[in-house]
Amino acid sequence: MKVYMNGYPDHWISPYKILEAIFFWTAWSKCGRDRGIVEDKDFVDHPAWVDQLARYLDPVCQVIKHVRSVLHPQIRFVKIDRYDTWSMDHTLAHIIHPMLIQLHETKHGAPFTEDQDVPEPLRSTSAEPKENEWDTDDNHFARWDWILTEMIWAFHQELRDDDEAEFFDHGESVDSGGDFNERLSKLKVDREGLQTHQERKANGFRLFGKYFQALWD
Repeated sequence: MKVYMNGYPDHWISPYKILEAIFFWTAWSKCGRDRGIVEDKDFVDHPAWVDQLARYLDPVCQVIKHVRSVLHPQIRFVKIDRYDTWSMDHTLAHIIHPMLIQLHETKHGAPFTEDQDVPEPLRSTSAEPKENEWDTDDNHFARWDWILTEMIWAFHQELRDDDEAEFFDHGESVDSGGDFNERLSKLKVDREGLQTHQERKANGFRLFGKYFQALWD
């Protein structure tokens, strides 16, 4: 597999930005304020003739945008090799896991999540009453943190070759020799722990699918 994707290019140049740069000394120029030429207290709305000039400049800006898009296009290159789908779940986990970690570290918001997907203490019903109906509750961001953490844990387990090894105690069965069935009978399995592990892992994948469209920064 080979994947190359560049950032989202912003080729648009606003006609208002051009005019503000040209008339940087005026009281309505944001460019002038950024340079410290115009004080914030002196700022005024731009005059009507600026809107008219901006309409004339708009086609020029569209041409510049087109040229820049041709010279620096958005790149989305993905090459899939035949062996990538031999164990597609494992292959994708190598990509998804680090992306989830980065999202968890750099996110700037949180989507609305359902109480049924998180433990009782993180549910909206466990938070202080909201002052306004449109407000988010005090557990809003904590819920998303918990959900992302469960996704990350599940994909980390997927990448491990021995994620279930701790639940099997081979003990005497490994060195005892003899018949396979006899050795198998000596194998000790923490079935309750194994089931809990598998259920948590499955739930992490379920949450990933449920909130797939909420994976944004």
